Amino acid sequence: MPDKHLSSRFDADLNQVLSKVFEMGGIVESQVVNAMQALSHRDLDLVDRILVDERRLNAMEAEVDEACINIIARRQPAARDLRLLMSISKTVANLERAGDEARKVAKRTRRIAENDNARTINIAEISLSGEMAITILRRALDAFARLDTVAAAQVVRDDEAIDEHFRAFEYKLVSSMKEDPRTISVGLDYFFIAKAIERIGDHATNIAELIIYIVKGKDVRHIPPEQVLRAALSE
Repeated sequence: MPDKHLSSRFDADLNQVLSKVFEMGGIVESQVVNAMQALSHRDLDLVDRILVDERRLNAMEAEVDEACINIIARRQPAARDLRLLMSISKTVANLERAGDEARKVAKRTRRIAENDNARTINIAEISLSGEMAITILRRALDAFARLDTVAAAQVVRDDEAIDEHFRAFEYKLVSSMKEDPRTISVGLDYFFIAKAIERIGDHATNIAELIIYIVKGKDVRHIPPEQVLRAALSE
């Protein structure tokens, strides 16, 4: 959590906003878990729940953004405090977009449940990628709560594994669709699900990069993962 300030009102406002961020993070994590469960079990009740919760996330993002603007206007924070508030706004944007990706998985799952050719495609890579995306999202939120730059750098590095699984699945999917054109429709649904999972990992990575920006004041968005770790460890 952020350091205490001389202004107790500032701390109270900040803690209220952070509480909403982590509530939102918990909802998004549940969204992704439910999306993967819905895909595995063709559970359309879970699909409906995901679509309802996604609208709630949209409202929460707007609420947090407004709170951040009000704090900046009233308290006029500088340095790390200002970076924190700016990063909170970007974090909830990434959470909302991760929720959007979970919604995409859910909507494609509904289509897949109605397709008789769905079970002819092996989706082991998708299932593994989904588990990894859930894990790094959870770790990114935990690192944000503790402002742990080293844990954040590890999230950035681990996201590459999700990208590798996506590329492997993409290659296998193309081969499968060539062998059996009847699988093209469901194959495209699975492709977009795999892409959505990859993007959830990207949003977790974005949150992790923001942690390093808050603590170190360094923008690490466009540098290699090994340099991100050096930035996280720097004084």
